[in-house]
Amino acid sequence: MHIVVCVKQVPDTKIIKINPKTNTLDRRSAPAILNPYDAHAVQEAVRITKLTGGTVSVVSMGPPQATEVIKKSVEIGAERGYLITDRAFAGADTLATSYAISKALEKINNEIPIDMIICGKHAIDGDTGQVGPGIARRLDIPPITSVIEVVKVDPQDKSVLIKRKLSNGYEIIKSQLPCLLTVEKEINDIEYSPMPNMIKAARYESVIWTVDDFGDVDRSCLGLKGSPTVVGKMFSPPHPEGGKRLEGTANEQVKQLMDVLMERKELFTV
Repeated sequence: MHIVVCVKQVPDTKIIKINPKTNTLDRRSAPAILNPYDAHAVQEAVRITKLTGGTVSVVSMGPPQATEVIKKSVEIGAERGYLITDRAFAGADTLATSYAISKALEKINNEIPIDMIICGKHAIDGDTGQVGPGIARRLDIPPITSVIEVVKVDPQDKSVLIKRKLSNGYEIIKSQLPCLLTVEKEINDIEYSPMPNMIKAARYESVIWTVDDFGDVDRSCLGLKGSPTVVGKMFSPPHPEGGKRLEGTANEQVKQLMDVLMERKELFTV
């Protein structure tokens, strides 16, 4: 069984700042890390292959320094990693990103047939959740989103049974392989990496591909040229104002609260 996990290098959003002049993320203000949802995706792929046998690969698109998230994935348990990096990919939105990664996955599939693709729910620097389903659409395989448990994988029957989260509960889905899953953080806990994995990760050299390594590729679908999305404005949300303190007796506090609700038109009568 061959599982490929799509991973991304992102700035740590707990630290990153927004440039007030350009309304863009100042990526230099925060360290780059493996997207947390993708870490859980790698962990789940490793867990599945331990049960069924097989191998885990990771693929990422980004600048040359994105090899660090591939090393981190190897530390978690992946066997190999591919980085696609080229100036032609720069400025890609989710549409162009899914196209470029799907081309990389097709190339990987020609080398080692892929049984399953796993992505994190979304990247914390964009929060769109569009790349995973976009990849599945381009590869014409089933996308299953918001996965919270992979219940069973049957390599013989070429099927997977999963539990996915809904707004009012969950549902169980059976899908044929190959398919693509996007996973929630609650699917597993990130385990401590054993020393052999850490040594392997430190020494690991990623496979590097540029756009020239893809034979059949439409360059108009890459980077800015292939990105119809336009960000009009980006800003930090204002800090919430302090609450209003109600004082007096219980009846006085109720009256004050009713006055506030009526003023804000948040109280409706039938």
